[in-house]
Amino acid sequence: METDVEKTAMRKIYLRLLPFAFLAYSLCYVDRINATFAALTMRTDLGLSATAYGFAVGTFYWGYFLFEVPSNLIMEKVGARLWIARIMISWGILAGITAFATGPVSLTVIRFMLGVAEAGFFPGMILYFTYWFPARHHARIVSGLLSGFVIAVAGGAPISTALMSLDGMFGLRGWQIMYIAEAIPTVIMGFVTLAVMIDRPEQAKFLTAAEKTWLIDKLASERAAKEAVRTFNIWQGMFDRKVLLLSLNYFGIVTASLGMLFFIPQIIKSLGVTHNMTVGWLTMIPYICGAISMVVWGRISDRMHERRWNLLTACIVSTIGLVIAGMTMGTWWAMVGMSIAAIGFYGSKGPFWAMPPMFLTGSAAAASLAWINSIGNLGGFFGPWYVGVIKDLTDSYSGGLYGLGLLGLIASMIAAFGLQIDDVTARRTASARAG
Repeated sequence: METDVEKTAMRKIYLRLLPFAFLAYSLCYVDRINATFAALTMRTDLGLSATAYGFAVGTFYWGYFLFEVPSNLIMEKVGARLWIARIMISWGILAGITAFATGPVSLTVIRFMLGVAEAGFFPGMILYFTYWFPARHHARIVSGLLSGFVIAVAGGAPISTALMSLDGMFGLRGWQIMYIAEAIPTVIMGFVTLAVMIDRPEQAKFLTAAEKTWLIDKLASERAAKEAVRTFNIWQGMFDRKVLLLSLNYFGIVTASLGMLFFIPQIIKSLGVTHNMTVGWLTMIPYICGAISMVVWGRISDRMHERRWNLLTACIVSTIGLVIAGMTMGTWWAMVGMSIAAIGFYGSKGPFWAMPPMFLTGSAAAASLAWINSIGNLGGFFGPWYVGVIKDLTDSYSGGLYGLGLLGLIASMIAAFGLQIDDVTARRTASARAG
């Protein structure tokens, strides 16, 4: 049973940290995936084939891959407040510069540098949450953060397409206006971060002395329980078997989800929708389904105190959705399939990101969280590139979606047979209650 101190402390922390994190992550993904909407006209303006487009937008994830671990280790040393602010300001500037791409090469370079600038943001936020939230809250808080991504796609779709309709204003193309307009709030939010973010519970003036004591003691107890089983240095953590299997699972899910994401507007347009604004509204549907799934699935996982089988089920659901979409491509049933796939993709996030903190602490957690995310996010390069290649070869998106579905199936098998991770904090809590 929760004590009164725990209830009031956690309520205050959720209200203080989650809205800020939600907004920051929403802006992160608006600046990352608005290329999906820009492509409706940018591909023609810059002379991009589907393959060249998929390659260019995917290079973002190589920048992410190369600089993710160093970024998270720096954050562990200098503090989240300063480092997250730096990340947001620099990525906002690079996102705006995308408006000045002139062809495949310049777009590729800018997207790579955008990945470098943004590297460390997501695993940094996951690490930051471990400073504030006991283990039993991890799936819920991660789902709350990640719902910002789904809302960014769903809400950003009509906003992005509306901005693109301003074609010709200031002598700019619509997609250029969109990139610039959507980058400005991110830079502003970076400066706001310096004013509102707090590094550690010890510095939290919004908590009472009793609430601080409870939280600090609780987090220290959980850390001790994990370190009693095993402590990892940075390299041991990054190359631990469980970390590598988590990375492979995440690679499969991210490749499938972003391979679908970057082509959804174009798939919808191929169904005969001619107005870009209508495409934007329809793009919201799969991601509204994903947002609901993410929040609900995260709560279910926390209530069950179970991660692995929730993750497995979500991977299977995503695979089924992709197969349905591929089989029904060219009809509106493909939208149903993509919505089912989104339910699985984003339902997996809460259970998945609650798993690494079950056995990692300190600098090993900082490095390993970034390592898992960086390997997984290479799927953001291979997914769009693969779908673009198959589209150019076959003049259909079906083959690409089938291939993505295979990756979802592989992720399911990894969850089923490779991710038996003991939750020592949950076991200790259960023993204490029984005693």
